[in-house]
Amino acid sequence: MLRLGIPVIGVTDMPRAVAFWSEALNLVAAQEGRSDTWQTLDHADGSGRALGLQRSVSPSEPQPRLHLDLFTDTAEEQRAEVRRLISLGAGTVDWPLYPADPDFVVLADPDGNIFCVVDLSHAPSGDERAS
Repeated sequence: MLRLGIPVIGVTDMPRAVAFWSEALNLVAAQEGRSDTWQTLDHADGSGRALGLQRSVSPSEPQPRLHLDLFTDTAEEQRAEVRRLISLGAGTVDWPLYPADPDFVVLADPDGNIFCVVDLSHAPSGDERAS
């Protein structure tokens, strides 16, 4: 039976990406199966795999068709998490596709990969957010 695995992010600097995503999402680097070109990050509570990092030579996309949405429960939590992620090395993105009243903030990881921090308490922005 086919089942969904984990999201994989292409990165150019593996140690930097491991440090950023581990701290950002409270993940730990798995010891087994890692190499110079691959690293699995597991949930810190031991509940399994969470994210894959794969060395890539291609540049990040400015408006990727696929990206991560990271959820918060309130606007206050969203603001705090955006500040925390920026302190870890995420960058702000001048996103031209924001709707009038967005429930999300677009950031980029240290490799330039776009992701969103979404406030689930806010009315969804719906299709206007599509990248």
